[in-house]
Formats: sequence, structure tokens, C-alpha cells
Amino acid sequence: MSRLFGTDGVRGLANADLGPELAMSLASTAARVLYERDDSRRRVALVGRDPRASGEMLDAAVTAGLASAGADVLRVGVLPTPAVAQLVADTGADLGVMISASHNPMPDNGIKLFAAGGHKLPDAIEDEIAARLDETWGRPTGEHVGRIRELPDALDRYVDHLLSSTSRSLDGLRVVVDCAHGAAAQAAPEAYRRAGAEVVALHAEPDGVNINDGVGSTRPERLQEAVVEHAADLGIAHDGDADRCMAVDASGALVDGDRILAVLALAMRDAGELTEDTVVATVMSNLGLHLAMRENGLKLRTTAVGDRYVLEELRAGGFALGGEQSGHIVLPGHATTGDGLLTALRLMDRMVSTGSSLAELAASMTRLPQSLVNVSVTDKTTAVHAPAVAEAVANAEAELGEHGRVLLRPSGTEQLVRVMVEAPTADRARSTAEQLAEVVGSI
Repeated sequence: MSRLFGTDGVRGLANADLGPELAMSLASTAARVLYERDDSRRRVALVGRDPRASGEMLDAAVTAGLASAGADVLRVGVLPTPAVAQLVADTGADLGVMISASHNPMPDNGIKLFAAGGHKLPDAIEDEIAARLDETWGRPTGEHVGRIRELPDALDRYVDHLLSSTSRSLDGLRVVVDCAHGAAAQAAPEAYRRAGAEVVALHAEPDGVNINDGVGSTRPERLQEAVVEHAADLGIAHDGDADRCMAVDASGALVDGDRILAVLALAMRDAGELTEDTVVATVMSNLGLHLAMRENGLKLRTTAVGDRYVLEELRAGGFALGGEQSGHIVLPGHATTGDGLLTALRLMDRMVSTGSSLAELAASMTRLPQSLVNVSVTDKTTAVHAPAVAEAVANAEAELGEHGRVLLRPSGTEQLVRVMVEAPTADRARSTAEQLAEVVGSI
């Protein structure tokens, strides 16, 4: 059976795959599982959401489920996912619940759980929650039923936390921020203005339906145009729950998560903040990041795809910087999860401290052309490990040498093998990927 929890919580079509019944059961079960580990005091849970219309319904269900299990609930309303994680730590809550489907389209929604301290729940606890959803249990009554209240200063507390991570004013910078009609709509412009920047807010009018609709970090085209139109120094694109950050330089060119990682790695090295001169990224990060880190005397560790695996490696090694090409950047010294607003502030801080443009800073990494081919197969495991495929991959790697890379990755949900090739030229990457895809498809 597949796990109920994916790499980023429980997610699905709202009111179909993820309805109020499941939301209530997830919340009450999570509260009970955590309560049983320590029943010495009353539990406190904190609940936030992005502005999707279905979030109102799911918020009500989650809040009811928590209170029915005896947990007191702090409701923070519409805030970024990293704000919920930070506020769990700041308030001393035992559990955090974020209702969001991140960059997914509006009809979807999701539930993400945070443990005390704002950390994602371990797989074992998620699996226990999933296994116990339908069990019979005795509900508390009377004074033991949870109480519900608002946390009115939640936004200010989060922005104060963000500003504590920057060392200088951003006065003189003009930034266009694409809020994706999502959870960043109020928080991002507020944080960047308070940090000293001149802010042009784009797609910052959420109506419950327009979140991620052709905007945000996965669709930066309008932001790229707006940066040029407003003669801005840079643009910042967030996704629906603002745990991602993609950037745009003054010319309108996109600066992805890999290049942001490179910029921040050099900034943290110079400041003596980069633990063991090591950066953590996933196997899908561009080879250009590997080469840039090597050229600057830094080490790069790679993990499986997914920000939770980056987080696990960061925590295991005590490292200070990690992230993904998609713009999930994690700075464990300041946040327990990816935080798009924190990333943007640190990026702008580097621009001010060096007096360099974003284009100049991003030039520390040269992105190699990349070609990705999805190959339908009968059995993805057999195809990936077939001797003929291994021989073809070895030959391609030998021909590309240190300036190219091959990655074969079975899909997590379909009978597909993803063939990714990076090479010095786009033509070389494409032709090599097509040759390998033909071998994989013949298995």
C-alpha cells in the first residue's frame, strides 16, 4: 500500500481525496499520538493555511479535530508555511498544522504537520497517525475539551523573526515580488518594505480561487516582464505557501534555486557561517552547481529529490545551507523548513553588502544545458537495472567526462524512467538523452 503521507504531507483534491472528515481525523489522531508520548500537560496546536477557498473548510475541520482530542488551538489564519513552522517554535506549541497544497493548482489542498520546535514529523510518527485514523477512542468531555483562540500578532511575530536574520538595510533596492495570489500576499511585501527595500507587489490579491493561476515561482514570465518595466534591481517569485523562492535579475533573466544556492554559499563562506564549507542539494541539481562549488573550494552533498531529504541531511551533518533547484532553500540557523521570504532577504542582503547586481552574483555558477526525457516502461525497476542500460549509461558518462552528467530516476508514481542528461551544449544533452531513452525503452 502507498503511504498516506507523501514527502510534503497529505495532499489531494479538496473535498474529494481530502475532505473534512479526513482532515478532522488526521488532526485528532495526531494530537492523540503526541499526547500519549507525554500526558503531563495540556497540548497546544497551532493552525495556519494558505488562501484557497477550501482552506476555510479544512481549517474548521482540523481545528475541531484538535479540540475534540483535548488540544488547545491557536489559529493564525493565512500565513506562509515557514511562518507556521517558526510560530510553533516561538509559541512553544506541541504541534503545527499547515493547510496548503503549495504550488499545486487551486482545486487541490493539503495538510502538513510540524512537531514541537517547528520540525517536520518523522516518517514513523506519520505512519502511526495513518495507521490509527479509524481506531475507536474515548473523547474528552467537560473542561478537558480543547479551547480555540486566535493569535492576533502572528504576522508581526513572523516578520520580526525574518528581519532578525538580516544584518543591514536594503535601502536603495527596488524589488518586484510575485506573491502567487497566495500566502505571501501580505507577509512578503511587508517584510521587504520593513527591511528597507522599495517594493512593487505583483499578484497579491488572493480571492480564494486565483492562487498559483499562471503566476508564482512555477510561472515567472509576468514577473520577468515586470522587473524590466519597473526598472527594478530584481524580482522575487514565491509559490502558494511561500516556502519557495525563485529570482529574476534586472535584465529579466531567471535565477533558479541552484544559482541562489551558489550565491548564498559564497556569502555564508565569506561570513564564516558555512559549516564545514558544505552545501546540501538533491541529485537533480545542475552539474554547474557542482562545478561552481568545486571551483570555490566548497563541498556539495546530494540527497534524493524532496526538501525533507535535504532537511534530514542538514540535521544529520549539522550543515548550514541546503536546497533544491525549484527554490526550496533551507537555512537551519534561521528556519526549520524552506522559507522563501528568508531566502529572498538573504539574497538581497548579499547584493547590498557586495554592491553587486544579481546577475553578477549569479555568474558564479554557469548552468549546463539539461535534457530530460520520460520513458514509459513495463517495469521501471527492471529497466533501470538492466545490464544493457548500465552499459549505455557508462559509455555516455565516459564520453561526457567531468563536464557532463547522466541521471536515471524511476518515477515515484508511474511506470516511467526519467532520463536526464547535462552536457556542454544543448544539442549534446538532447542527443545523448534520446539515445539513452531508446535503450531504456527497449527493455
